Amino acid sequence: MILTSLSAISPVDGRYNKATRELSAYFSEAALIRYRVFIEVEYFIKLCSIPLPPLNDFPANKFVALKAIYENFTEADAQRVKDIESITNHDVKAVEYFIKEVFDKLDLHAYKEFIHFGLTSQDINNTAIPYSLKLAVEQSYLPAVDELLTKLRELASTWENIPMLAHTHGQAASPTRLGKEIYVFVERIEAQLAQFKYIPFSAKFGGATGNFNAHHVAYPEIDWKQFADNFVNDELKLNRSQYTTQIEHYDNFAAQCDFFKRINNIILDLNRDMWMYIMMNYFGQKIKAGEIGSSAMPHKVNPIDFENSEGNVGIANALFEHFAAKLPVSRLQRDLTDSTVLRNVGVPIAHTLIAIKSTLKGLSKLLLNQSVIEKHLNENWAVAAEAIQTILRREGYPNPYEALKELTRTNEKVSANTISDFVETLNVSESVKEEIRKISPQSYVGI
Repeated sequence: MILTSLSAISPVDGRYNKATRELSAYFSEAALIRYRVFIEVEYFIKLCSIPLPPLNDFPANKFVALKAIYENFTEADAQRVKDIESITNHDVKAVEYFIKEVFDKLDLHAYKEFIHFGLTSQDINNTAIPYSLKLAVEQSYLPAVDELLTKLRELASTWENIPMLAHTHGQAASPTRLGKEIYVFVERIEAQLAQFKYIPFSAKFGGATGNFNAHHVAYPEIDWKQFADNFVNDELKLNRSQYTTQIEHYDNFAAQCDFFKRINNIILDLNRDMWMYIMMNYFGQKIKAGEIGSSAMPHKVNPIDFENSEGNVGIANALFEHFAAKLPVSRLQRDLTDSTVLRNVGVPIAHTLIAIKSTLKGLSKLLLNQSVIEKHLNENWAVAAEAIQTILRREGYPNPYEALKELTRTNEKVSANTISDFVETLNVSESVKEEIRKISPQSYVGI
């Protein structure tokens, strides 16, 4: 069976392919192979720059052809690597053999034994994977988050001066502004992004057990630590961990997973608030002709985008949680459990991208029901009690909290008239009474 959106097992590659296909360039099997080829080729070129004695006469005019191996990497090339792997049963060694085949075609067979010189598989994996993740974050994830922030800022500005009843513990509380409530999420996401950008994309590059054993025994006169630092830090723009086993520590990757989770949780919180506001009819939703909200109830327009986002956040965070807990833990110098886990690194990123795009879609459908918001404010004059008792405290009025508590906790509905009648009973100056009369659920919104 040919893999299509209908035959894919994962909805990431099936139902949601349109939302996630851009990630294929970073996290697919072909992409992983290409980034491994990229590391191997650039490492070989770096060896030539020392120059390593056997590479002293390597023709510099061939560097363009070497870079073309990964720059022009095709699906057919990836398939050739997989064909080799079917024999070697080793994915990274298959990449090495593939490059050696290209060297033969380029008449560079005299130099091909310095492909993968002194390295172990994880020197390739633990640079290729953080490199591709870095690109995915910079070119896909962060732009998606920025788009969400732009939309939230736009809505916050549009609704900046819309008074709205707040709810604490599900109960009517001191009024707020709708725009400010949305800006809460802008600030939260921005704060996490600022911290997220300080976490380096760490890489391991140091031979079989991290000590450059093979490099040093062959060429002890070369400063291999400095060489690796220059290659990884300066050329790949990653952060080389200095003391490692065969594998990267993954501590910084675990920290990145935690940040992905935290930002996702903020989006989840936003989804649930929007869901509640729609339930309260503070928002309606734009619909397209022909769309159906419920298979049984014709009147319904369900908040499906926020619900879809919430579900995808849950899947993403479960995987991020596993990555953060599992990857920093290994047996002695290494075991293979990190390898199979890392192959799934694109999956929670994909579910996160689906979530962000679903939230954006939901936000773009919102229609403000200002009359409902206004009606809800007018039905809850009791929220003015906080303002009144605070002014009375300022004036030294005896037991103001208790007086307002007795007024507002009766079974009778507190209205504008209830408050007005209460003000007339107060033993305060007329100017203070006038100050209190100006308070309403619409005006008591703070700063």
